[in-house]
Amino acid sequence: LVGPAASKAEIEDFRARLLARPQAYIAQPTLCLSTCPTFVENGIAPRHIDLRPFVLSGREVRLVPGGLTRVALREGSLVVNSSQGGGTKDTWIVEDLKNAE
Repeated sequence: LVGPAASKAEIEDFRARLLARPQAYIAQPTLCLSTCPTFVENGIAPRHIDLRPFVLSGREVRLVPGGLTRVALREGSLVVNSSQGGGTKDTWIVEDLKNAE
């Protein structure tokens, strides 16, 4: 349930399910996600995305090129996780070799 986008009826229905099985749910704040052109059934359309960078932690912490871009596949949806109908996109990091250290 995305609370800010839900109707009063959806919230009431979800409240009943939550009260019956609270251990089955988690909550998180609604984030303002960017959009990205995405290939969909009818061509290219904007879809909300969430970029998760990869960080290696050891003797030093290093951000590596690339990451996981999760995408909401339904128009207007903020749900990007694959277990709830989201998908993934290739993530490309392009480096300007003239300015590389």
